[in-house]
Amino acid sequence: MSPELLLPLCTFAAVTSITPGPNNAMIMASGLNYGFKRSLPHLFGITFGFAFMIFATGLGLHAVFVRFPVLQLILKYVGAIYLLWLAWKLANAAPMNAEQAGRSKPMGFVGAAAFQWINPKAWVMAISAITTYLPQGFGVLDVAQLALVFNAVGTFGVGAWAMFGVAMRRLLQDPRSVRIFNVVMALLLVATLYPILVG
Repeated sequence: MSPELLLPLCTFAAVTSITPGPNNAMIMASGLNYGFKRSLPHLFGITFGFAFMIFATGLGLHAVFVRFPVLQLILKYVGAIYLLWLAWKLANAAPMNAEQAGRSKPMGFVGAAAFQWINPKAWVMAISAITTYLPQGFGVLDVAQLALVFNAVGTFGVGAWAMFGVAMRRLLQDPRSVRIFNVVMALLLVATLYPILVG
């Protein structure tokens, strides 16, 4: 990958990582409900999972979707159903006291990494990055570099949403406020589906 492509790629990675989407809505809710430290496996699951998805897609999975476009359509709708289920769970989650939060578990590394494969926004980001920023006749090292840039930049973008959730935790002290926050996050999670499903 040429050095002149690196800055635009980093900018693209930063913008797509920090804009609202399913990952960011869920990590912000995790920051609020569990704190930053307990949300770290979720955060790293998102960033490493997405980097691996870019790497695998860049090495040939994209060709499978070109040949069998119905697979991408199936993944899109399976992802949408899963997101609706997550939104329902979040909206109906009762506010936790300190003891309940200690016993409850946030989404882990493996779950967050696996979620990338059915996350419609992640697919749009991955395909856009591969088709726009990989040079013609690219090799394994080019794909690895692309994945590493998204991993590094995405950690800060997604981490900012987790920190925002933690900041909201300090502001939302009563259970009613936390419940309202969870419902709003669930609605935002559902709203992230609109541009992806109609696009």
